[in-house]
Amino acid sequence: MDMNRLYYKDAYMKEFTATVLSCEEDKKGYAAILDNTAFYPEGGGQPCDMGTLGDADIIYVGEKGEDVVHYIDKPLEKGSAVKGVIDWERRFDLMQQHSAEHIVSGLFHRKYGYNNVGFHMGADMITLDLDGELTWAQVQEIELEANRYVWSDTECRIFTAEGEELKNIDYRSKKELEGSVRLVEFPRADMCACCGTHVKRSGELGIIKMFSCQSHKGGVRIEMLCGKRAFDHITEIAEQNKEISNLLSAKVKETAGAVERLLNENQSLKNALTEAQNAKLESITREYAGKSDVLINEKGLDPNAVRNLANMLMESGCKGVTAVFSGSDGEGYKYAVCEKDGDLRQFVKDMNSALNGRGGGKPFFAQGSVSCNWSDIENWFGGRQNG
Repeated sequence: MDMNRLYYKDAYMKEFTATVLSCEEDKKGYAAILDNTAFYPEGGGQPCDMGTLGDADIIYVGEKGEDVVHYIDKPLEKGSAVKGVIDWERRFDLMQQHSAEHIVSGLFHRKYGYNNVGFHMGADMITLDLDGELTWAQVQEIELEANRYVWSDTECRIFTAEGEELKNIDYRSKKELEGSVRLVEFPRADMCACCGTHVKRSGELGIIKMFSCQSHKGGVRIEMLCGKRAFDHITEIAEQNKEISNLLSAKVKETAGAVERLLNENQSLKNALTEAQNAKLESITREYAGKSDVLINEKGLDPNAVRNLANMLMESGCKGVTAVFSGSDGEGYKYAVCEKDGDLRQFVKDMNSALNGRGGGKPFFAQGSVSCNWSDIENWFGGRQNG
C-alpha cells in the first residue's frame, strides 16, 4: 500500500500539505503530481475527490502508472509547498455510498451466492448489478437486514493480507489477486478486496434505501441510496406525495388509490369521447358519401381523427381528391388528403409549398399540417378545381 496516499492512512483527513513534484499543462487543465495526497483518484466504481490545491480548483483526480495526478484549473510552481483541502461533504457522501454497497453486496452474496458484477455511483442514484434474479420482496428483505446492520453500529476493519493468510480468507473480488491485498471487512456482512474510502462504523451510514430492482443482463440492477443522499431523496418524494394528496384531497398514505380512481374516471371519459367522435365521423361520412373533390374543415379533431375521417370518406366512394382539415386561423390546420388508387405526391408537394405546410405519406394518402388561414386553403383548392 502506497502510504503517500494519505486517504489510506486516514479517510477522514480533510486538509494536508504537500510538495509539488511536477505541474504541466494538459488538455484537462494542468496536471500536478505531489509527494503525497489525500485526494482519492477515480477508480473501483468510486468517483474522485474534489476540492482545492492552493488557490487552484480540482477538475479531476486520476491515476497514471503509480502516480496520482491532480488536474487543476491553474498552474502550481514545481517545488512549492501547497495546501490541499478536500470537499468533505462530497467525500463523506461517497464513503457512505461505497460502504453501503459493500454491506448490501455482501448480504446478497451470503444469502443467495450472487456476485456484484457492476457498481456505479451516479450523481442521482447508485446502481448495483448482481448476476442472479431476485424478486422485489427478496430485495426488501435484504434492505431491512442491511439497515439492521447499520443500526448495530459495527466497526469497519481495513487491513492487508498476502500469501497463505490471504488464501485462507474468504473475500469477494471480481478477479483473483496476488501480492499484498487491501481488504475491507464489515464483520458478519462482507469481506471484500477494495481500494476505496469507507466509514469507520456502520452507524455513520444512517439509512440504506432501495428504490428499484429490474432485470439486467441475466441478473438484476438495483437502484439504492444511503445516508444524506437517501434522506434528501426520500424527503423530496414525501413532499411530492404531500402535494399530490392536497390536489386529490386524499390522505398521504392513500394517494395511490386516489390516483387509480382518477385514472379510471379519465379512461371512462376518454371512452365516451371516442364513442361520440366516432359517431360524429360516421355522420359526416354518410353526408359526403359518393361526392367528388371533398374539402372539409371540421373543428376539434386530433391527427388520428383527421386521418380516420379522410380514410372513411375515401372508402365511402368519394371521387377525386378528398381533403380533411381541422384547426383554426392563427394556430394552423392539420390535414389528411387522399384519392383512392391515385398518386397525390405532386399535389401534396404543391399544396405544402402554397400553404406553408409540411407532411407526406403514401402516393394515395398523405398527412401533415399547414400554417395559413382557412380562406387560403379554400382559395387554393378552388383555384385547382377551376383550373
